[in-house]
Amino acid sequence: MTIAIEAHGIAKRFRRVEVLRDLDLAVAAGSVFGLLGPNGAGKTTTIDIFTTLVRPDAGTAVVAGADVRRDPDGVRARISLTGQSAAVDQVLTGRENLVMLARLSGLGRRAGRARADELLERFDLADAAARPVSGYSGGMRRRLDLALSLVVPTRVIFLDEPTTGLDTRSRGELWRVVREVADAGATVFLTTQYLEEADRLADRIAVLDRGRIAAEGTASELKARVGGEVVQLLGPDDEVLAERSTDGTVHGLRAAVDEFDRTAASTADGARVAIRRPSLDDVFLAITSGPAEPARRADLIGSKG
Repeated sequence: MTIAIEAHGIAKRFRRVEVLRDLDLAVAAGSVFGLLGPNGAGKTTTIDIFTTLVRPDAGTAVVAGADVRRDPDGVRARISLTGQSAAVDQVLTGRENLVMLARLSGLGRRAGRARADELLERFDLADAAARPVSGYSGGMRRRLDLALSLVVPTRVIFLDEPTTGLDTRSRGELWRVVREVADAGATVFLTTQYLEEADRLADRIAVLDRGRIAAEGTASELKARVGGEVVQLLGPDDEVLAERSTDGTVHGLRAAVDEFDRTAASTADGARVAIRRPSLDDVFLAITSGPAEPARRADLIGSKG
């Protein structure tokens, strides 16, 4: 297996706050890797280190074969980054944004226009190519932002919460594009607050908590860590009155139902029992300790995630 991103013992401190400590990661080339964690866990700082925007205090990291400390220019030449805010010029049209970046990246006039048209078609923006970006929807701007990161083909693409603020339809459209990019051979490293996003997109997921990797694996492996089925006691309007995790056995199911019988909620009119499989939400709640406290967040100078 070829490794696209490898980190050992990464540590970073901002003032008095230890943001990352002993972070170890290995990301397979051509995969989608999802990094989850509560606010203040260190997600954005991790991406900032891998993309050479922030220098680690300790540890080593190699991205696309280049060391982030010793060869930052080599790293930048082989990666692209899409941050939390769309980095597009709203006065220019979609095509003008792409052509401008293509020319700045060294492509000739004809090659730049051809690359822009190719990306506009690929990201379903051809019909809006001649419109100023100020008139684009949020989803269109994010697709254009991702297209800009691919003007010059790169081996590793970093996406920092790429769908934050988008509606359900726009998120689905961007998920399709990200999957297509990975299927074409690029390595995608993304942070996200949407657990469904990681479940749908990521080949492997790491959960970051208080600056350390608390768990890592496929979505199925992580879900298996929190047990078998989750038994729910539902009210007449399908509201969840109580729920208990079980080990998936008949004995575990009976024990959960017996526990419900001992609560007042079980006597509600229309109360019933349902069973569901564990979700990444269950994993997230079981593994993480919640967002950083206010005093800690105030010290995270330059760190958003």
